Amino acid sequence: MRIHDEDADTKVESSLIQKAPYNEISPTFCVAMLKNGSTVKLEGQLNDFLPTLKESDFAWINFQVQDLKEEGSQIASKLGFNPSIVHELVSQRFSGYDDHITELGLLLPAVRVTRLEVEINKLIILMKANIVVTIHGEHVTRLAKFARYAVTFFKKVPKNLDDVDKISLVLIRILDENNERNFDGIRSIQEQGEEISKYLIDPSAGRQELGSDIYKMKHALISYLEALWASLDVVHYLRYGDAEIITDDPIILQKVGMLSTDLTRQISISEQMSTVLASGLEVLQSIYNNQLTMLNNRMAMMGVWLAVLGTAFLVPNTVATVFGTPIAEHLEWHTQLWIIILSTLASVLFVYFFMKRKGMFPKVQ
Repeated sequence: MRIHDEDADTKVESSLIQKAPYNEISPTFCVAMLKNGSTVKLEGQLNDFLPTLKESDFAWINFQVQDLKEEGSQIASKLGFNPSIVHELVSQRFSGYDDHITELGLLLPAVRVTRLEVEINKLIILMKANIVVTIHGEHVTRLAKFARYAVTFFKKVPKNLDDVDKISLVLIRILDENNERNFDGIRSIQEQGEEISKYLIDPSAGRQELGSDIYKMKHALISYLEALWASLDVVHYLRYGDAEIITDDPIILQKVGMLSTDLTRQISISEQMSTVLASGLEVLQSIYNNQLTMLNNRMAMMGVWLAVLGTAFLVPNTVATVFGTPIAEHLEWHTQLWIIILSTLASVLFVYFFMKRKGMFPKVQ
């Protein structure tokens, strides 16, 4: 376990922060404002945090677990929460809100976008009295990053506020951090969209691969929008402070309204991208239709010319067959030759002009 008390020993704290590499921040930690006014940050296991929680004015504990349902329920039980609250939240798809009067449970999506692969993880937040607990899987690292500044944030919380106001401020800061990291996903999708747009104007680009990429981008946008809408649903439950465990201070609730505004703006941006993507799909469909039309015209042209050539072979063959019978015994060979040539030319010209007049020669682009 690592611990530092900022007010008791500022130099030790500074040394720990400077020497601890960014990627070595423990995913399981506790940040607490003690009743004596000092701020403490611990890293370790749940049992290491319990003595500090008894002496804290308000605290935030973050846990990284392998199994949200089983391990999360055990953690909730040890901290005095109803373990069923975790089961109820985990059973939800992307978001959840479970108010037990004296304790509150939230489920939020934590989005991670890699190229066009959207991974939506679950983040559980439990609240009661003077404690906020966050529980998540190993792929959610955003809160460990925020932990570097959590001690400073706790110091800025006014000490004269009620407990419900203090933990509400902590909750809002955690929600804001989660939303900001979720918003990073749209940048990744936009970057991939720029790559795809280059192929749309390249006539030699592979259409099958391009179609697959556009489908992946569309699927990524839909998944991303689902996560944002899920986050917005949870924020809407909080914005009026109806739950007993949430503040009803209008100034603090304005911060919740700002979270809602940010989410709405990001949803609008994502929907605009979806509109642009739909336009791209229409362009691609037009390209496919033009290519198909050109191919059909070429096939039709080939069929018409084959008919003309067929006539050129069929007529002389038929005439020659007739001349092979006794009917043409009185005709000279050169007469027969001229009859074959003239009849072939006449029939070919007749077929050609007939098809042209009927418009059977398509325009090849």
